[in-house]
Amino acid sequence: MKIEQIYTGCLAQGAYYIVSDGEAAIIDPLRETQPYIDRLKKDDVTLKYIFETHFHADFVSGHLDLSKKTDASIVYGPTAKPEFDAIIAEDNQVFKVGKIKIKVLHTPGHTIESSCFLLIDENGKQQALFSGDTLFLGDVGRPDLAQKAASMTQEELAGLLYDSLYQKILPLDDDITVYPAHGAGSACGKNMQKETADTLGNQKISNYALNQKDKKSFVKAVTEGLLPPPAYFGMNVAMNKKGYENFDHILAKGLHALSPKEFEETAELSGALILDVRNNEEFSKGFVPQAVNIGLNGDFAPWVGALIVDVNQPIALVTNEGEEEETVTRLSRVGFDHVLGYLKGGFESWKKSGKEIDRVNRISAAQFENEINIKDAKIIDVRKESEYEAEHLLDAFNKPLAYINEWSSTIEPSEHFYLHCAGGYRSMMAASILQARGYRNFTEIEGGFKAIAQTDLPTSDFVCMSKILK
Repeated sequence: MKIEQIYTGCLAQGAYYIVSDGEAAIIDPLRETQPYIDRLKKDDVTLKYIFETHFHADFVSGHLDLSKKTDASIVYGPTAKPEFDAIIAEDNQVFKVGKIKIKVLHTPGHTIESSCFLLIDENGKQQALFSGDTLFLGDVGRPDLAQKAASMTQEELAGLLYDSLYQKILPLDDDITVYPAHGAGSACGKNMQKETADTLGNQKISNYALNQKDKKSFVKAVTEGLLPPPAYFGMNVAMNKKGYENFDHILAKGLHALSPKEFEETAELSGALILDVRNNEEFSKGFVPQAVNIGLNGDFAPWVGALIVDVNQPIALVTNEGEEEETVTRLSRVGFDHVLGYLKGGFESWKKSGKEIDRVNRISAAQFENEINIKDAKIIDVRKESEYEAEHLLDAFNKPLAYINEWSSTIEPSEHFYLHCAGGYRSMMAASILQARGYRNFTEIEGGFKAIAQTDLPTSDFVCMSKILK
């Protein structure tokens, strides 16, 4: 028997590849299927089942493409109603893969169809729990995402989650390994650990949600401090439930090279958003006018979903040469399938064509210190609220990047302001969005708060973020 965790850092997502005696199962696969096909071929095994823990909100699963390419059956837990052929398992139903068994545990709460999969080895011993978004390491799945579909409040869903955890999961053997669908950084929970696997026994000790005195205290604990879910989540759920276009077709369409003239015409005629995925340092030196910067070198796909929102938005790409396929792939993982092409030769070809170039007014932290009178200047800190509360410049306003679509309209265009995040990644995103919307009376600070903290500018007293998040 072999269990392989295939973890994708930028999505904080874990897929699982299981092999036993010539047969395989894959749990919660990513959109692109070729890596799985390659593993199956290398191991000379047949894919028998594709298990889906629930209808994912934060990424588009590869279940449909993988099933078509391998003839493997897709398996959901009870109550799931996909609009394609799938096995809808009964609670406690057992599926054989080679010499092992995989038992379905229906665990509603995060969503109504949410299920965990318990792996039992050939000797009948419980070995692993693939817990989906029901149980994370250090946390549990947020119970507010399925309210509309379930016609239930988040408190009612949290009550279901309590029953699922305390009746189905806590009685399991302490020494089984818990393999969750997500880790730290995912918006599907609020307090996840950075580790990606742990024993259930250790989680019984360390996970706050598994240590509540009763259902009432559990509901209160898991519903407190939930931030609004990213707006694209519902669209990803719909794609996972209804189906989507074949990934190979999406990739072929997106890898359409466009000359500077063709790129400009395509963007204008289609209303495409120009997405520049270079790092913030490169972008700051010059970019195609109206381009929005979301760097490929960070949490790219989740930020695309949070800031662009509409998965049907046409997109024209500016990338470094050689990064075109990776960019289209990572966009497709969160359902952004309408890439019309990319700028051939990257930004250098745009410059050489003599076309107009835009820039962001960026200064160093030292320059910022030299020119600012902190009581008179307006400063916008786009970090998360928890980061801001941990430590911030005195008199700075906290306006998290995730909500820029709401707060940008409140800016007074005639009033100059300074803009920063932690290190420059998020503030350049904010700067590009603001400039694309016509705001230009601001200065972005290179290096963000990390650089500012090295100056003599006054900051609030530091508070450990672990205390803020508790």
